[in-house]
Amino acid sequence: MEKNKKHLISRIKQQLGQKLLSVDSYAQNETVITIEKNDLPAVCRFLCKEKEGRLFTMVGSDERDVAGSFALYYVFSFDQFHHFITVKTRIEEHDPTFPSVAIELPAANWYEREVKDLLGIRPQGHPDPRPLVLHGDWPEELHPLRKEFPVTMQVPRVQSRETFMQYEGEDVTEIPVGPIHAGIIEPGHFRFGAVGDTVLHLDARLFYTHRGLEKASEGMPLRKALFLAERICGVCALSHAVSFAQAVENAGQVEIPPRAKYLRTLFLELERLYNHIGDVGNVCAGFGFAVGISLGARLKEELLQLNERIVGHRYLRGIVDLGGTRIDLTPKDCMDIQTTLQKVEAEFRELVEILLSHEIAVNRMSTTGVLTLGQASDLEVVGVAARASGRNIDVRRDQPYAAYDRVKFDVPTYREGDVLARIRVRIDEAFQSFSIIRQVLEQLPAGKIVTFLPELFPYQSAMGWTESPRGETVHWLMIGPKQTVYRYRVRSATYSNWPAVPLTVPGNIVPDFPLINKSFELCYACCDR
Repeated sequence: MEKNKKHLISRIKQQLGQKLLSVDSYAQNETVITIEKNDLPAVCRFLCKEKEGRLFTMVGSDERDVAGSFALYYVFSFDQFHHFITVKTRIEEHDPTFPSVAIELPAANWYEREVKDLLGIRPQGHPDPRPLVLHGDWPEELHPLRKEFPVTMQVPRVQSRETFMQYEGEDVTEIPVGPIHAGIIEPGHFRFGAVGDTVLHLDARLFYTHRGLEKASEGMPLRKALFLAERICGVCALSHAVSFAQAVENAGQVEIPPRAKYLRTLFLELERLYNHIGDVGNVCAGFGFAVGISLGARLKEELLQLNERIVGHRYLRGIVDLGGTRIDLTPKDCMDIQTTLQKVEAEFRELVEILLSHEIAVNRMSTTGVLTLGQASDLEVVGVAARASGRNIDVRRDQPYAAYDRVKFDVPTYREGDVLARIRVRIDEAFQSFSIIRQVLEQLPAGKIVTFLPELFPYQSAMGWTESPRGETVHWLMIGPKQTVYRYRVRSATYSNWPAVPLTVPGNIVPDFPLINKSFELCYACCDR
């Protein structure tokens, strides 16, 4: 593995040659190459298309006060080597532009539009330059992630520049849905173009309640920022907390105690379990299968009550500490977990048998909302949605963390890419989670659960990542003076997957949309960070 990684870096140096201004290894698993901005498309194309890296995240940073310029970081994951290559380029204040890579790497579309909105760094040649995060009524000259932008500023609104698909012909009906919905749900606007019941096109508009958490974190002490990370998403709270903690630990090159690694693994799988089992029931709500809805909700509730008994919080908040965990398990807790999961697993098998043996339910999900492997790969779709379309990625295996390199598990994949495939992945992964938790309880070592965190040098960056229930979540962190946050960038699984949802709707009927949407089970809050 190490030999192959060194060979990869050597080949990149040879083939990119004079395009490389510098090559640095700040961490064992990451190489940073610095280039001129005009070489950005060629270098990113080379890493992605020729070397088979995948775009892991992209970060824009205002570093004018420490480096005299803005900076862009395109991070590529090379899963086969457990390694990352970050492409860094400087953007001067007098010319805040850069050549877009989104035409050749469609997954960069949202990243580059967000950089334009929040930092005022404009991607030249971008195929869709519309506002993304700030919507069309935000003044174009105000960019909230620039350091001089005050957090408390009340921004005046202007005439909206929003545009949607324009349809010609009397047969096409526009159907607007949201952003305010009938149920208790976060805001998102969906505008359908349909002929009769058949959908021709879908525009999806998000970011209606963006909270500015990345801006709010600037200058925040690292331990306080951990609590902020934990509140990005209600049902992936632990995944976000672990990702942030790992970013801090990687910056300090800290290895947490073995017991803490196993505990994090166990709690992360408990988070996956209550989400996956609850989501199986929730998908049933998309086609009115009442038995599935009820059984899924009841089993999810049993798992949430288990969480509350063993750690004091239904959604597993307050567990993670920088350098380990705050919560340990007693022998009684371990027995409670084993007993509860044995019961839940047996009853979940009954739910699965009822659902997958029901001809109408299976027919309703089959061939509905298909996402092809090509689409999933082009958009760097992650998690359940990726694996249901045949994309065999999972950072628990590909970029191991916690104790995932010490337990055995399979990564289920399907190729159909429809609603049924996505629900099958959740089912299979839930059973894998039962197995992982049993292995953790059998192997759980004795010892301390937290280690000392050294003082971190300012302006160094690091990443943390987890495979959340929705897919990989990436936290990119640059340390500030006195153990604070200088720049904090969150790329959730939801952020990667939302652009794919509109591609799965055309050709289906309008009543299919709630079912398709539920099968992705994406979170609005993870975008509105």
